[in-house]
Amino acid sequence: MDSRTLIAEIKADGWELVRVNGSHHHFTHPTKPGLVTIPHPKKDLPIGTVKSIRKQAGISSSLTQRG
Repeated sequence: MDSRTLIAEIKADGWELVRVNGSHHHFTHPTKPGLVTIPHPKKDLPIGTVKSIRKQAGISSSLTQRG
């Protein structure tokens, strides 16, 4: 999965971009706790990284398995 698809997925869940630090985009959610960081641009994120980001964001990993 590429980072652009993952970013679109978490934005659809309500996460908002708060800052960009180098190649990392940082997102917060108005009601969910924490900060989610996604390396961008990155064409092929490892599946473990995608699962970890989805877990941090509280998004089901079965939403889009387009990998």
